[in-house]
Amino acid sequence: MKRIFDRLVDEQSMVDVSYQVVRAYVAARRVEIRAQAGRAPVNVFVPQSHQPAAEAEVDFGEVVVRLRGQHVTCFLFSFRLSFSGKAVHRVFLSGGQEAFFEGHVHAFTVLGGVPTGKVRYDNLKAAVAQVLGFSRQRMENERWTAFRSHFGLEAFYCQPGIRGAHEKGGVEGDIGWFRRNHLVPVPEIDSLDELNALIDQWDRDNDDRRIGTRPRTIGEYFAVEKPLLTPLPDEPFETGRWFSPRVDRYAQISVRTNRYSVPVKLIGRQVRVLLHASYLIVYDGQTEIARYERLLAKAGARLELDHYLEALALKPGALPGSTALEQARASGKFTPVHDAWWAAANKAHGDAAGTRALIEVLLLHRHLRHEHVVAGLAAALRAGALTADAVALETRKIADNEDVIDEQAPESTSPQATVTSLTQRRLAHLPSDTRPLPSVTAYDQLLRHRPVKGRS
Repeated sequence: MKRIFDRLVDEQSMVDVSYQVVRAYVAARRVEIRAQAGRAPVNVFVPQSHQPAAEAEVDFGEVVVRLRGQHVTCFLFSFRLSFSGKAVHRVFLSGGQEAFFEGHVHAFTVLGGVPTGKVRYDNLKAAVAQVLGFSRQRMENERWTAFRSHFGLEAFYCQPGIRGAHEKGGVEGDIGWFRRNHLVPVPEIDSLDELNALIDQWDRDNDDRRIGTRPRTIGEYFAVEKPLLTPLPDEPFETGRWFSPRVDRYAQISVRTNRYSVPVKLIGRQVRVLLHASYLIVYDGQTEIARYERLLAKAGARLELDHYLEALALKPGALPGSTALEQARASGKFTPVHDAWWAAANKAHGDAAGTRALIEVLLLHRHLRHEHVVAGLAAALRAGALTADAVALETRKIADNEDVIDEQAPESTSPQATVTSLTQRRLAHLPSDTRPLPSVTAYDQLLRHRPVKGRS
């Protein structure tokens, strides 16, 4: 519109015509031109009918959640059957290929099968490597081709842009409806597993809903098409992606621009990483050595203090300013009780010896429950017992008497306890001694026969 107006002014000197007049004329004339060319004057939507279990639609949509106190943008995966309107949803930290595959597998598991006909997709990078010209032909991603072949999926790729969105309007509308009805106000959660458990329940509840003017519910229509779905293959498909990074001198590996720590004994070695949509697992051979929630931002780092304890025992001065300690404090694993006991141990034994004693206490977390160690630290601190052995003794006592502690103070993580010596603990199991206390009264008679000085 603006370009037409500018040309009329510059080329035809039509300075007495306003932009509003030109815009109204062009809008009316455009409809006439389309009619003269035999094209529909408006964008017409033609109603469609779908056969049971034959078609489905897939898409991602962005949602905002409050994860552990922070607003995080996540990705809502939706797989919707066209006949019944039955939709399965899943929230992921990323919208990459791992989430794309995991969403499909979850949907197939819930539905109990795979559609027999076409599944409509837009041109997600997780599936499409390249759009070939203006046709519907696509160069597919290799892993997506393998995934489709495994489950027998037939993909139908919509046109790019807004026209393609109209070709899968069912799932587009479903994502908006689901977001407005279940994710407003913004849910507050501690983990995505917690949110996805709620989503599974919401999906089950939606079976009782009617879409528009349909005479039956979603669940009733789905009962018709569920027996017609293609059964799932016997063999599972690994949705995660494998990587083989090498551990650097900081005991860290790099995965998708982010860094994660591993035990220092693996420095210089190659490990295997299985990356999923929301978490990753690190293996040394066949042994799992670490499991992390996947980082959202790029160039981030997630370090586990336990991985550095052997190195810190040799370099205790590196602990106070370490990034791993800072993250442990932020996550709540390194509590104020740890800090208080550490400060008292440093005051009693010196910084180096006190820090080494703290590291010995932190090693207890590998074998004993976190809350038991914290309670043992609190008990030792109250008694002024500033050695790792005293903390270990109190921790094991608390672990042994966990049932009694739970009955007396079920909500307390720091039960009142005192430090008892091993000798007293052993003597407590012996029978009581009924003999009278020893006396020196019989020896007082010797005092009367003491010789007097100066006499022979």
